[in-house]
Amino acid sequence: MGNLGFGELLLIFLVVLLVFGASKVPQLGDALGRGIRNFKRSMSGDDAIDVTPKKIDEGSQQPPAAADKSAQAATTPKK
Repeated sequence: MGNLGFGELLLIFLVVLLVFGASKVPQLGDALGRGIRNFKRSMSGDDAIDVTPKKIDEGSQQPPAAADKSAQAATTPKK
């Protein structure tokens, strides 16, 4: 496969214009550009959000599940 020439690119553009209409072509270009930009950003490895879990000191706090169970046991009347 070779490179696309001007004629092939023009034909592709005309088909896209016929399928989507003149009003949608700028939106499609914008969405394609944002998608490529996001893909490049994700491939570089620079994550904007750090989602690694933080360790909790065992003596200072209880895990949320254990705290809920102890609170529930304290409020439940025993028979």
